[in-house]
Amino acid sequence: SVPLLQAARKSNSLNLLEVTEAELEEQFVRGDGPGGQATNKTNNCVVLKHIPSGIVVKCHQTRSVEKNRKIAREILREKVDLFYKGEDSDVFKEKKASEKQKQEKKRRVKENLERKKLFKEMQQLDKE
Repeated sequence: SVPLLQAARKSNSLNLLEVTEAELEEQFVRGDGPGGQATNKTNNCVVLKHIPSGIVVKCHQTRSVEKNRKIAREILREKVDLFYKGEDSDVFKEKKASEKQKQEKKRRVKENLERKKLFKEMQQLDKE
């Protein structure tokens, strides 16, 4: 099973629950990770908290505060949708479908490797 809140940020769906600005608490903090002085001196990391559910999202994907605010809201909206809808959420369904595709691809790759291995063994036997 997929942990529900980890499925967020995988959706292209527009059928998500709406989150109003009144339900949000926003902070700007210093980001972490690589970047040196540029990261250490600027408060462009956005921390959003959805007050009713208690879900917190931290976004520091770009150097732009506005882009980070937009991305953080998208992620939060998906997480809130997952929180309230659970397995009925479109985000969860998309995550499940993509996992199924990955498993199918792995299975096909494994079968192809087995076929190649058998073919090489047959060639070795023919040479001898």
